[in-house]
Amino acid sequence: MCGILALFSAHKKVHKCDLDKGLEVMQHRGPDNKGMWLSPDASVALGHMRLSIMDPAAGDQPIANAAGTLHIAVNGEFYDFENLRADLKRRGHVFKTASDSEIALHLYDEYGVAALDYLRGEFAFCLWDEANRTLFAARDRFGIKPLYYTVYRDTLFLGSEIKSLFAAGVAAAWDTDAYLSRAFFFRDRTLFRGIHQVPPGHFLLATAGGIRIGKYWDFDYRQAESEYGDEKQAVAGLREALLQAVGTRLRADVPVGVYLSGGIDSCAVLGMASHLQQAPLETFTLSFDDRDYDEAAIAASMAQKVRARHHRLALTQDDLADSFSRAIWHSETPCMNAHAVAKFLLSRYVRDSGLKVVLTGEGADEIFAGYPAFRGDAIMAAGADLMAAEAEAQMQQLKSRNQVSEGLLLARGRPQQVAFIKRLLGYEPCWLMPIAEIVESLQRFYSEDTARRLGRMHPIRQFLDHLDYRQIAGLPPVHASMYMMSKAVLPNYVLANLGDRMEMAHSLEGRLPFLDHHVVEMASRMPVELKIKGLTEKYILREAVRPFVTEQVYKRQKHPFLAPPSVISPTQKLYQLVQDTLRGPLMDDLPFFDKSKVLGFLDDANKLPQQQWPQTEGLLLELMSLCCLQDHFKPAALSY
Repeated sequence: MCGILALFSAHKKVHKCDLDKGLEVMQHRGPDNKGMWLSPDASVALGHMRLSIMDPAAGDQPIANAAGTLHIAVNGEFYDFENLRADLKRRGHVFKTASDSEIALHLYDEYGVAALDYLRGEFAFCLWDEANRTLFAARDRFGIKPLYYTVYRDTLFLGSEIKSLFAAGVAAAWDTDAYLSRAFFFRDRTLFRGIHQVPPGHFLLATAGGIRIGKYWDFDYRQAESEYGDEKQAVAGLREALLQAVGTRLRADVPVGVYLSGGIDSCAVLGMASHLQQAPLETFTLSFDDRDYDEAAIAASMAQKVRARHHRLALTQDDLADSFSRAIWHSETPCMNAHAVAKFLLSRYVRDSGLKVVLTGEGADEIFAGYPAFRGDAIMAAGADLMAAEAEAQMQQLKSRNQVSEGLLLARGRPQQVAFIKRLLGYEPCWLMPIAEIVESLQRFYSEDTARRLGRMHPIRQFLDHLDYRQIAGLPPVHASMYMMSKAVLPNYVLANLGDRMEMAHSLEGRLPFLDHHVVEMASRMPVELKIKGLTEKYILREAVRPFVTEQVYKRQKHPFLAPPSVISPTQKLYQLVQDTLRGPLMDDLPFFDKSKVLGFLDDANKLPQQQWPQTEGLLLELMSLCCLQDHFKPAALSY
């Protein structure tokens, strides 16, 4: 993985010094080489910070074709590129490097924008087509790799991180409407005025005539139940697809490690990777001193099963407090739990151990219905076939088994002002309910001006109004919820705060076998009944990977990756950090809140009952995150 930056203007010259400044702030993404290219007429510039993984000796970027008419800068990995390279060579293409990144250049030369259909992997790239005077940029199907853009002073800026756009000359300003609508969480907007994301599965075309965003891929659950009538056949097919996805991601010119928790996702990745290669793998696990959140023993048992060289990083609340602000600088968005900081520290530990590449289990919950909210949807969808008391008993059982995440992954109560959800969708997705609770809780802190601007707008209504209803029309609730969650939480929180941003903070490339699009397309065609059976989540995945994991892991229910609550307890350092920050001058500079209301909540937060702690911590850490962003980027509070 690397960092990329592109500048383009049809009406004035761009400057290499601006490109250089934008690249320097992303040195953590690519410490091995910096490359820049400026077109002869200075209308376009491409920059690249390289983390050398494939072809370390000759894979520097940007890369040009033989004729010098195409130039590309890539962040990410393309898999199966050897077969594509062989086919392109037969068609007469001449390659300069042995890097996988060069594949995209020649595929575009051959197929144009349709080249995206041939690419497999985690990627974002910018390509300049001189003959057609077109800047072509694209992002992978799931949003694993980030790509931000804005038009500022008649220049288009595209970059891997928002801070690179600021460093290249874009002014930083809060986007109040994006915050109030939570578009930074639900859609392609960010917290900063005018700065957007290229959505997952989309491309951007920029010419003198303007900018166009187009979609080239999407989740499709509409074919579910038309195939896989035989469960054994489905299990065997999925097992084969997963092994292939893991195998392609083991291909590297540097050693590959594995993130390991006590959950079935990362354990399955380790088990399959160990099955595919003889040499022992390096595994890395986080450990907390709260047993309700610690999975170290289960992970160690899994590592022992496959004879991995296992490493454990024990974290304290002091560690999380000391690195919180720096982690937010990298994430550029709020976090709701200190798990993002824990992932930041684990990534640093892996890098310090000498690795550049790690396999992760991210994405499995979204693809195989792993979250407790999906089980809640399944229970409610079966309500017509159950006695009301039985359905309620199952929901209570679900909540009792997920107390550590109640308020974050399952609602504690019944949020108000959300009748429109059922009116629009026909049901109330369980994953949206805790978000609705958090939205309502945050409104108590808004200043009068903020409340006035919010008016009757509801962020979830905004999200649903921007949804492509064709993709969920007629779907069972579980599949509809999975689609919506994969459009919001997956790219804008999971793959950012728990993925790319925390890994690349330490020049570490994360590879995600469960988000191989061949695996996802296969899983999408499977009926809900193969994903959730009773209260067992990820049923088909469990059966497919059972030969590769311990029996304990196979039987264990989903345990969300969360750091123990800390901001509620006065004895913890993170508690004091939050108190000091929210009572200090940074809170005065945020344009959204009435500080006196925040302070009133702070005074009583540690008196709340324990079942409210996860959600209360989420609220406080969002406020803390915004203060950190104010401190780091000094965004202006504009009225517009």
